[in-house]
Amino acid sequence: MEKREKNYCVILAGGKGRRLWPCSREELPKQFIDFFGSGRTQLQQTYDRFAKIVPKENILISTNQVYTHFVAEQLPELPPENILSEPIHRNTAPSVAWACYHIRHRCADACLIVSPSDQTVFNEEAFTNNVIAGFDFVAQHDGMLTMGVKPTRPEPGYGYIQIGDETVFHDISRVKSFTEKPERDFARMFMESGEFYWNTGVYLSGVNTLIAALRNILPSVMRDVDHDGIHFTWEEEKAYVRENFPRYPNISIDYAILEKSDNVFVMHSDFGWADLGTWHSAYEAMSRAEGDNVVIHSQTIMEDCHNNIVKIPSDHLAVINGLDGYIVAEQGNVLFICKKEDSSALLRKYINEVQLRYGDTYI
Repeated sequence: MEKREKNYCVILAGGKGRRLWPCSREELPKQFIDFFGSGRTQLQQTYDRFAKIVPKENILISTNQVYTHFVAEQLPELPPENILSEPIHRNTAPSVAWACYHIRHRCADACLIVSPSDQTVFNEEAFTNNVIAGFDFVAQHDGMLTMGVKPTRPEPGYGYIQIGDETVFHDISRVKSFTEKPERDFARMFMESGEFYWNTGVYLSGVNTLIAALRNILPSVMRDVDHDGIHFTWEEEKAYVRENFPRYPNISIDYAILEKSDNVFVMHSDFGWADLGTWHSAYEAMSRAEGDNVVIHSQTIMEDCHNNIVKIPSDHLAVINGLDGYIVAEQGNVLFICKKEDSSALLRKYINEVQLRYGDTYI
């Protein structure tokens, strides 16, 4: 088997997308939306990016069972066994665990890259080169590699990786520490120190290395499908997961690996990255119009407005005067107006409050 054929990709597409509420709703989260009017959804764009790097038949989509039909509709070329449909919402570590066991049954010494479905890359060539170099590294090293990018602002909504000792591989260092979503003052200290990178949430590892690391954190839910000589059919595997997956705890891959393992490395990546999962990050990533406003696929008349991000239905018109530093977002039966700087914390607060007062109608 050629080296490239041993490389796999797992795209995480099971989230509810609440950080871009109300335009991303639980019934149709952001990964399945053509959020920016490009003609392709975020999931499709992520698939397109990795299809240039790994064989298409080696790309798996991890999602929740309620979203399986979206995946099948948007990526009709995927065979059914490449859509891992979880029966219950869990965090990313259980999702990656199932994907690892599934991949190992296909290729015992596979390497894999795990990626969220809601990111953008500005330099595709640099990204491809970084991923290929990452695959080469994890094929030779018993460790996990995360892709880090230099911070451009003190963003409290991201994870921060402290750079440790360099390796003999170009632009790859050991991870000294990891801090998930620090307070803004700490984020500013991290950025100014020059020792920290943003965690992109893109990870590479040998499949056996990752299974061993997850085994130390997660219960052995998948152990019955991991014995030598036992070969589950696809239908048997799905039935087993439906029954046993809920036993997994709600743990992120960041917590399970970055905070718990000593054998983690970071690549100093330069492909131009933006997490499009929050309003503030979308604002930072997009080109700006007059007054430093970002208008996403919307019709607007704006006067004396600065530093805002606006997204409303394409058949609506927003007329805005005198607004500075706000999010204006409308979808269906919800209009959301909020100071941009405080949006992450306020979103969580108001989503919870709306759910308590009105149920799931507006979520």
